[in-house]
Amino acid sequence: MLTRDIDAFFAHARSLPADFGPATARAAFLVAPDGFAQAVESARDNQYMADPVAFDAARASMQHRELQRAISRVVPTICFAGDPATPDAVFPNNVFGTAAGRSIIGRMRHPVRQREAERGDIRQFFRDTLSRDEVDLSTQPHACELTGALVIDRARGIGYAGLSERCDEEGARLMHEAFGLRATLMLDLSPGEYHTNVVLAVLAGRAAVVCPKGFADEELASAIAAFYAPHSVVCDDAEHAAFVGNCIALSPDTVWMSEAAQAALRPQSAKVLNDAGFTVHSVPLDAIEAGGGSLRCCIGEMF
Repeated sequence: MLTRDIDAFFAHARSLPADFGPATARAAFLVAPDGFAQAVESARDNQYMADPVAFDAARASMQHRELQRAISRVVPTICFAGDPATPDAVFPNNVFGTAAGRSIIGRMRHPVRQREAERGDIRQFFRDTLSRDEVDLSTQPHACELTGALVIDRARGIGYAGLSERCDEEGARLMHEAFGLRATLMLDLSPGEYHTNVVLAVLAGRAAVVCPKGFADEELASAIAAFYAPHSVVCDDAEHAAFVGNCIALSPDTVWMSEAAQAALRPQSAKVLNDAGFTVHSVPLDAIEAGGGSLRCCIGEMF
């Protein structure tokens, strides 16, 4: 099922058992922020990106290394070298994704990010080292920025595809098929929002973090929150701005977000996550966040 019909989607989703696959990734991969700087093309449609003078490459590199060190305590984590010619490559989950037996390569909107999809070492790692079948969407014309645009409930095999300049309806269809999902809901993001994973997170299939103002139709945000109730965090403006929605469950009992996001987390929001069985962990990522993304954007998942 690939639909815009909210009622039909959730009626179908409620009938699905949580047996699609592992709810959290088996391993993670990162790309180092080598040459980290503002990508002018990406800044055109990313309201979260800082001005060029706010970028601190050395601090970004240090924080990224600490991110790898921290999350490797709960999930095996590898890091590929960065490339100054691809300053956004620190956010690899937009370009490279995985599903059972497959690696998926997305089609990025901006040429500066399209270069990331050409990386032979990452392709070879999935194809030859891990023996994954490669699904290459990078050469077709429709933007589909993988798990930036598509938030996936891996337990149920359902997805939420936010439409914007980074993902159109055909791109959503291509991703739906590439990830082999049971159902995908296409939805419109608010003007100025570029990726769904900044305003929505599904955590191990049993909780959700939703930023209503990130959706063109806030009733849709309410419907998502209701589906995962009582374990739904509905973010206020401060939580939204601090990237609380850009969190990720890296194990069945841990949720990870940036230090700034955890600082903005209201007590009632933290209680929802704790009641769902999660301990919240964070690392400083202010230098990385200058690039317009946060912790979840840095993490590629291996399923």
